Amino acid sequence: MRHAGPQDLDALEPLLARLRGIAGLREKSRGVFYAGGRAALHFHEDRARFYADVRAPGDADFERLDVTDEDGREQLMRRLDLG
Repeated sequence: MRHAGPQDLDALEPLLARLRGIAGLREKSRGVFYAGGRAALHFHEDRARFYADVRAPGDADFERLDVTDEDGREQLMRRLDLG
């Protein structure tokens, strides 16, 4: 599994746009997000599937979620509830 490259991130752009709208989440470089000064989210690609490594507030470790389809993307948005 490799980190998502520019073409992978192009395919994820609608999701990235949604993430950019979340208060408290800052995109440090394209597709790499921080919250409260800590890495919170980045993406991987493997065999045409996309994965997000996400660390919710208070968590020590990242959790990998398949965000290839809309169900996975909604799960990611719920997991990132920074409220």
